[in-house]
Amino acid sequence: MPNLRVRFLGATKNVTGSKFLLEIFDKRILVDCGIYQERELKNRNWEQLPVAPQSIDAILLTHAHLDHCGYLPRIVKNGFKGNIFCTEPTEEIVRITLLDTGKIQEEDAEKKRMRHEREGKKGPFQVEPLYTVKDAETVFPLLKSYPYKTDIKVSDRIHASFYDAGHILGSAMIEVKLSLDGNRTKRIIFSGDIGRWNKPVLCNPSLFESADVVFVESTYGNRVHESEDAAGNELAEIINSTEQAGGNVVIPTFAIERTQEILFFLSRFLKGNKIPHLIVFVDSPMAINVTDVFRKYPEYLDDSTRSIIKKGLSPFDFPLLKLARTPDESKSINHIKGSAIIMAGSGMCTGGRIKHHLIKNITRQESTIIFVGYQAMGTLGRYIMQKPETVRILGQYYPVRARIESINGFSAHADKNDLLKWIRAFKKQPQKIFVVHGEEESAKEFASSIKKEMKSEVIIPEYLSEYNLY
Repeated sequence: MPNLRVRFLGATKNVTGSKFLLEIFDKRILVDCGIYQERELKNRNWEQLPVAPQSIDAILLTHAHLDHCGYLPRIVKNGFKGNIFCTEPTEEIVRITLLDTGKIQEEDAEKKRMRHEREGKKGPFQVEPLYTVKDAETVFPLLKSYPYKTDIKVSDRIHASFYDAGHILGSAMIEVKLSLDGNRTKRIIFSGDIGRWNKPVLCNPSLFESADVVFVESTYGNRVHESEDAAGNELAEIINSTEQAGGNVVIPTFAIERTQEILFFLSRFLKGNKIPHLIVFVDSPMAINVTDVFRKYPEYLDDSTRSIIKKGLSPFDFPLLKLARTPDESKSINHIKGSAIIMAGSGMCTGGRIKHHLIKNITRQESTIIFVGYQAMGTLGRYIMQKPETVRILGQYYPVRARIESINGFSAHADKNDLLKWIRAFKKQPQKIFVVHGEEESAKEFASSIKKEMKSEVIIPEYLSEYNLY
């Protein structure tokens, strides 16, 4: 049997930093190239990659979230020169994401440098950006995009195809086909982040009937989401009660998909007079740009959303929506009198404009902070969700007086039942199933659930561990 191995460089017993290195025949293929967002793991982003970047032949991307693509500028800067394969919307959103992140990295590094200088502190990890806007731009010539279900020749004996993951716009599950001796083939499936069934805007996740090896995410492998209708009702109730209290509704949102989905619901609520007619701010240039990509690729959306767009309408727009592109427009939000709904990134509160809105509102008992997406362990968002007495934001401590709420029904991740539905679709049971992209407790519980259903070897890999694929 030829060399067929995998090395786990991230997303093992945690949910970020996705990097899976396939060593197949004489090639090295990296599936995903994400950064770590958990506070206790962030230093790994600055550490030298355990494999020389110049020795990697190609990268396959599942989607454009930072924990799957955010390390690209770093790996290119350190010597990677191969092709980066992805879907068409993913290519466009990766460009937006990396430019935005490079700018934030530069700004945050400068603010930290100035703060540490005032405090007499020193340390290169605290004051150097992970990468710059210029570094991000070096990635773009390497991006090669393809539609779903298109055969991609990675090498003579390695082919890949993308399938709709239903997670965010352009998100993909990846099928890798290996040509062995004697006309034999092997199939490897990477789930990427699996979406949910029957959600608005996006299509349902793809299902597969056979594979030899499967890599499956487990972000919510031990939890079941509430229904989206229930989530919508909860969101409306919180908006109504916060408006009555005279506060603001602050929603940390991921610029890709989550912002657009919340706008979809707010538009529907306003048209039905289900919530008060408040001004809704999207304070994220990245989210605004990504929404434009949604309009550009209607073929990647579900039938009902596509129909709305074909009529010349937008499911993400309404009269009270205000888009804040510039820093001055962002700052002006704080001068609005009365209640407003403020959506800003980043979704886990690890950077971006959301921190300034938290500072302005977290001390106000009449305001509400609503989390509508997964908050990784060690992130500021996860800490605030625990409702501490005080919280440190941009180097200062603030008392937490605002109402803190979490609604998981809007999650773009499959829950335990959805994940099992995906696994059960395999009529031919895989030889091996690797459970990744989930915190340890979630991964263990989901692995246990798989073992009750299938005879496959189920593995929860450790960071930097290596396994034979066959």
